[in-house]
Amino acid sequence: MTHALEVAGIDKSFGTTKVLRSISFAVESGSTTAIVGPSGCGKTTLLRIIAGFEKPDQGSISLNGRAVAGTGWVPAHRRTVGYVAQDGALFPHANVAANVGFGLPRQARTKLRIAELLEMVSLDESYSSRRPDQLSGGQQQRVALARALARAPELMLLDEPFSALDAGLRVTTRRIVAEVLAKAGITTILVTHDQSEALSFADQVAVMSAGRLAQLGTPREIYDAPIDVPTAEFIGDAVVLPAIVEGNTATCALGEVALSRSTNAAAMSGRARIMLRPEQIEITAGEAGVWGRVVDVEYLGSEALVGIDLDDRGADDVPERVTVRRFGTSKLAVGDRVSIRVLGTAIAYTS
Repeated sequence: MTHALEVAGIDKSFGTTKVLRSISFAVESGSTTAIVGPSGCGKTTLLRIIAGFEKPDQGSISLNGRAVAGTGWVPAHRRTVGYVAQDGALFPHANVAANVGFGLPRQARTKLRIAELLEMVSLDESYSSRRPDQLSGGQQQRVALARALARAPELMLLDEPFSALDAGLRVTTRRIVAEVLAKAGITTILVTHDQSEALSFADQVAVMSAGRLAQLGTPREIYDAPIDVPTAEFIGDAVVLPAIVEGNTATCALGEVALSRSTNAAAMSGRARIMLRPEQIEITAGEAGVWGRVVDVEYLGSEALVGIDLDDRGADDVPERVTVRRFGTSKLAVGDRVSIRVLGTAIAYTS
């Protein structure tokens, strides 16, 4: 397996504040990795260290087998790395051609080469004469990507490049950028705080928490089998309930729920917490299941999140609450009595 990037034991502090703690992971050549986590978890600092804008206190980084940090130090301008910032960082008084050409050697700044780079990011040659303030946010980000591609990078770093765009434009721009990078076969790292963006964009997701790498895996692994409850709740909507585990079954307010194979049931015997995703809970026609009352309906257009207080009360005589994701039109209203059942399996964690 060829690794385009290897990060090993990276530590970084600013003054007395420890920002990164023993970060280690590898990125396969031609793949896309998303680094996701809440604000302040250290993800942008990690990206800047990979780019060469910051030096780590400890640890090493290799690009395609060449050490660039640790045993030696290679500055940013000597690394074959492209970097696209959140705001694109275009030169405001230069036109598109000049912005894209900035990433090229002077002798290569031809009209034909700039047109080729613009075509790679789905922009017509006619955009060459426009200034950044004459472009939409999505077009500006694509120009920034074209400028980064001009350097023929081995590794592309994207620092929350879609966060300033509105929802519809963000999805469109993200798709175009993903297609461009995949077609060019460029290894890519995306930093984002948007969980759905990380899951849809990447082959591999790295979840960071408080300066540490909490979990690394495929998008499906991260979503279906998060390593702990904080990761589960960060990466998507989660229903977490207290339970008693015995064998491969958990008993909770939803009745008996089968546990996933990823749960070490033998080591989990006794009190625990289980995690289900809202789409794993189905509102039934009432012929079977657990009963409860609708207390909240959050309408989201194509779907709705329905909050339900279960009849089964917890140890403090407080109803257990679950959230159900319903796709399509939902006519449920606050106060409705409903029955629900679990689809699939749950993940169990020590309580």
